[in-house]
Parts: sequence; C-alpha cells; structure tokens
Amino acid sequence: MDLKTVLSKGNPYTKRKRIGRGIGSGSGKTSGRGHKGRGARSGASRRPGYEGGQMPIYRRVPKRGFTNARFRTEYTIINVDLLNHFDDGAMVDLSAVLEAGLVSINTPLFKVLGNGELTTKLTVQADKCSASAQAKIEAAGGTVVLPAGANAPTSSAAGKPKADEPKAVKPKAEKPKAEKPKAEKPKAEKPKAEKPKAEKPKAEKPKAEKPKAEKPKADEPKADEPKADEPTSSDDSASDEPTPDESDS
Repeated sequence: MDLKTVLSKGNPYTKRKRIGRGIGSGSGKTSGRGHKGRGARSGASRRPGYEGGQMPIYRRVPKRGFTNARFRTEYTIINVDLLNHFDDGAMVDLSAVLEAGLVSINTPLFKVLGNGELTTKLTVQADKCSASAQAKIEAAGGTVVLPAGANAPTSSAAGKPKADEPKAVKPKAEKPKAEKPKAEKPKAEKPKAEKPKAEKPKAEKPKAEKPKAEKPKADEPKADEPKADEPTSSDDSASDEPTPDESDS
C-alpha cells in the first residue's frame, strides 16, 4: 500500500496507463507492443476466435446432430412462490411482474411454473402455465387466465387420464389375412440312362496311286551282230596275213 492507493480509495475511475515514457516506467520504448510482428504495427487488432494462426477451437470441435436452440420458443419464467409479493385480489401479468422487479424480461411471452407455495389469492394472466402452478393458484382461491387457443398445462400428470374414467377402447379393424401361396415342391426328375451310340466305322477312301513314268531305255547293240561300219574278224585276219607274193619278196 502507498499514498496513491490510499488517496484513490473510493474513486470509481482508474488512472490511465501512460506508455512511451521511458524504460523506467515499465511500458516505455516499445510501449508494451514488443519487437516487430503484427501486434507491433499500427491498427493491429485480433478478431474474436483468432488463435495466432493455429486451428481455432470452433473449427477443431466436431459438429454433429441437430439443435433446436435457434428455433425454440423462449419464455419469461416466474415461479408461484414469488407471486406472494402481490396483495390479495391483484391482477398479475408480465408487466406487473417486471414493474415489481421480480424477474428480468427474456421474451414477451410469460410462463408460470409451480416451484414453491402460494398463499395469496391472485388472478394470473399468462401465456402458459404448468399444471402444478395452476393447481396451487386455484387452491389459494385464484384463477389462471390463458389466451384463447393456448395449449393445456404442461405436465406429465396433465397428459395422464383420470383413474375414474375408463379408457375408450377402439375396436380394432381386423385385417383379412393374406393367404400365402403354397410353394410347390419341384418334382425330382429321374436322370434318363443315355444309350451309348454305336460308332459307325469311317469309310476310308482309297488313295489314288499315281502311275510312275517309265523312262525309255536306250537300245544297246547286240554282241553277235556286227555293226555295218566295223570290219569283221575274218576280214581282219585276212588283211593281217601276208600274201605269197609279199612273202617271196
């Protein structure tokens, strides 16, 4: 604690941070922006969900199924124990509840739930009311005013039929039973004995023999017959022997 802290006690305003006033102040020189980078530039800002470049959480989380959050009907809700704030015979609606500061407005639709006990007689005008809340308001002598066409009180007990009233049993229309066609069993056919076919002998065609061409033989001269040109042996011997005239000479 110092004098500055004591003097500023009860002051709703905090003293602004002075930057760029020397390194002794703790936020001088770079003025808390660091050295270089995107954050050190003028006009630097980060959009919601930005995580410095890494995959942001809204993209890392898997998205599955369906949610009715965007389309569901919202109500401004109050429980019956808070209605004890009003006097007997008062008219209670959304404007009266908001004026009393019992709840803050959520939507223009007003709904009453049955938590707690109610001891005052009230006329409650709402868009919706639970079965337990309606029972407690009527037990205290009050009434519940719902708009025309409003749904029945929302409760598991409201949906159950009373024990005294028997349930109307609707006669069930008997549907004619469709007769299933009987599946005919296929008759087992006996395999026929196949007779062996007699194989006919194939008729062999006689091959046509080609006649061999005989070469004509050359006629050789017989040894007994002398050729006309050649002299006979008798002529040779006569010509070889000398005549008696030649021998004398």
